[in-house]
Amino acid sequence: MHTYIPKKPNARGKILIALGVFFVFLLLILPLTLIFVAAFRGGWALFTSNLLDKDMLSAIRLTLLVALLTVPVNLVFGTLIAWCVTKFQFTGRKILIAFIDAPFALSPVVAGLCYLLLYGNQSWLGGWLDSQGIQVIFAWPVIVLVTIFITSPYVARELIPLMEVQGTDEEEAAILLGASGWRMFWRVTVPNIKWALLYGTVLTTARAVGEFGSVAVVSGSIRGQTNTLPLHVQLLQQDYNSIGAFTAALLLASIALLTLILKTIFEYRQGKKLAAPLG
Repeated sequence: MHTYIPKKPNARGKILIALGVFFVFLLLILPLTLIFVAAFRGGWALFTSNLLDKDMLSAIRLTLLVALLTVPVNLVFGTLIAWCVTKFQFTGRKILIAFIDAPFALSPVVAGLCYLLLYGNQSWLGGWLDSQGIQVIFAWPVIVLVTIFITSPYVARELIPLMEVQGTDEEEAAILLGASGWRMFWRVTVPNIKWALLYGTVLTTARAVGEFGSVAVVSGSIRGQTNTLPLHVQLLQQDYNSIGAFTAALLLASIALLTLILKTIFEYRQGKKLAAPLG
């Protein structure tokens, strides 16, 4: 198999590269830079005051809690679904794969409304939970549930193409040599998919931290209780506290940049893993 090696650009190519770099700077780098500048516009003392505000700290804690509960669930779910659709042929397989992509196609606001109908007091499930003294809607549990729904495809969608390429030869060889199912999974499957697994986990974390639309519908945006960082940015902006809003946005941007760095590392390692058999 021949490896494609990019050629050096000619004059026209250099112009296109310059245009590409210009648009990246204008549309991506400049807005992110302005967030950092605006957050410190009032000085370090004002930045610290906004950062340590009790409602800000509550929003940070809730955002981290949602991410910590969402990621492990989708890690297990994504791995299980990827295993099912790549290791077995069964009726409805294509339909199952299509449903995995449903959160990509569905508006987050619509997803939030679906959960509002499912767990609201007017539904049989929501009414029963309320009668048992369990509050789901307008509380952190529904934020976690809707975030799990929105982020559910990321791990599966990273694993499925890789596991399809790898096939089942190594797993079958391990079974024939006497390995149990669990031993085969941990010793053969996991090492082969670890970089894609980490990559999917990073994407899931980033989306869980930054989710706004669906959470806005189901949370009620109660200050100090059901306000995540993205919702807190909106509330601070509505309060005309632009420095506070940019402080919260800076936290989200920092998480995004960290995610970008990790994504690049894992993408590079995954690319090397895929290219290794071809070398």
